[in-house]
Amino acid sequence: MTNSSDAVLSIRPSPKHFLALLTGNLALALGPWFVRIADSGPVSAGFWRLALALPLLGLFAWRSREPLRGYPAKDWWFIVAAGVVFALDLASWHVGIERTKLGNATLFGNSGSVILMVWGLVTMHRRPHLREFAAVAMALGGAGLLLGRSMEIDARTLAGDLFCILAGLFYVVYILLVQNVRERLRPWSLLFWSSLAGCPVMLGTALAMGEPVLAHNWWPLIGLMLASQIVGQGLLVYSLGHFPPLVIGLVLLTQPAVSVLVGWLSFGEVLALPDAIGMALVGTALVLARLGEGKSA
Repeated sequence: MTNSSDAVLSIRPSPKHFLALLTGNLALALGPWFVRIADSGPVSAGFWRLALALPLLGLFAWRSREPLRGYPAKDWWFIVAAGVVFALDLASWHVGIERTKLGNATLFGNSGSVILMVWGLVTMHRRPHLREFAAVAMALGGAGLLLGRSMEIDARTLAGDLFCILAGLFYVVYILLVQNVRERLRPWSLLFWSSLAGCPVMLGTALAMGEPVLAHNWWPLIGLMLASQIVGQGLLVYSLGHFPPLVIGLVLLTQPAVSVLVGWLSFGEVLALPDAIGMALVGTALVLARLGEGKSA
């Protein structure tokens, strides 16, 4: 991982950058709600999230003068692999969204920060610092509380949590693949090609699961595409380079908070005290892991 602290310090964030970071996280937090209310299957909703975004992503790449071709063969392999893994991430996460609380789905879907931190320690062959020990302990303790609560409620809810954790693992692989090409590819072009590569995987998975692909009501799928793939991802791409990891980690916690509120208002999902404690522990672990990103070499 590259050290981005110098770059962050050289760019003074303005209120518009913070507004973009916050708005991007709020838009991403609405994604699970759109998946729930879509009348297609959950994996099919992920397919439409990618497919409907392609014209806009291509337009943004063209307007930004980002090349969409002419890459070395090695880069194409990484792009396609990243798209396939991102599709598996979305498929797992969307199945989990259907089976667990929205707050749990959002929190476990973002668990990649902690997993990346552990992966970094393994690859660097060093012992973890106290902050990293604390992050792992809090993540495990909070996840244990949330999984235990899900087991008490319903085996289906527990399965949903596990699907969302699996999505977090896939997202880590996606990030590692993207890191190999992100210095040579611009954001919109990379997002365009990775989304295109992921479409056949999403569609094939949805058909294999026997899901309905075509929707009767298209506005939830259009909303999912705009909130998650365009507004959410686009504003995050725009704003992330302007803030230290601690700020990014803290703002990231608005996602599960919004999801909890949406789950309560839309589906009557109640957050009990053990759930709140578990979410607080996992959330703190995510912040600690993000903080560690600024110190990674």
